[in-house]
Amino acid sequence: MTYWLLNLVFLVPALGIGALAATRAARRKPGSRPFARMAVTLVVVLILTAVFDNIMIAVGLFGYNPDVISGAFLGRAPLEDFAYAIAAAVMLPGLWLLLPGKKPEAVR
Repeated sequence: MTYWLLNLVFLVPALGIGALAATRAARRKPGSRPFARMAVTLVVVLILTAVFDNIMIAVGLFGYNPDVISGAFLGRAPLEDFAYAIAAAVMLPGLWLLLPGKKPEAVR
């Protein structure tokens, strides 16, 4: 199994949750621009992932089996390494928008 196949198991549901949540949020609050907010979050997380993963790979904290990666790299980091950042940046805000929040308790 390659990293891309493993990533698909997580990326497809994450992107689905994010798209569903952003669509619902945009319908509930016109002008809230949830897709733009997710995009900004995604760009920031991908930049941080690129910087810190390259540093960690360069100092030898971890590496990748060349037999199961695509061979496409951004610096020293294989492109597959960015899948968790994409999933987190899209799914976590999506879940936050979809799940009901706690109602504040009455002040006594």
